[in-house]
Amino acid sequence: MTVRRFVATLLLVASAASAQPATDLAFDQRIRKLEEQLRCLVCQNQTLADSGAGLADDLRREVRTLAMSGKSDDEIYRFMTDRYGDFVLMRPPVAPRTWLLWAGPALFLAGGLAVVFVVVRRRAIAAATNPSALDEEPDRP
Repeated sequence: MTVRRFVATLLLVASAASAQPATDLAFDQRIRKLEEQLRCLVCQNQTLADSGAGLADDLRREVRTLAMSGKSDDEIYRFMTDRYGDFVLMRPPVAPRTWLLWAGPALFLAGGLAVVFVVVRRRAIAAATNPSALDEEPDRP
């Protein structure tokens, strides 16, 4: 009878041990996903997962501690943004305080296109009024 209990206990321990790495793998994947969505505050354009900075190590430890304490992903993001602001997110939310951030590239493109349009138009007008002016070399001192 004790041999059967021993074998049953051994099988139970073996099955629990084999189930544990799958749980750890899922947890590690969750942590990795969180770290890829958070920005390193020192490197500024790297994720926590990619950064080798000391502060990034501290933030990774903080994320792991929060996750191990049972916090959800949203609670971890909220904790980090409450502490460090929206800058810590690799994809900040679209909100009134971040509109310039999201619209900035389009505004620069529109400004560049406007400058190109004005320059081309002025050259076309100058060529139409005085065609030889564009062919002449400017006087250089």
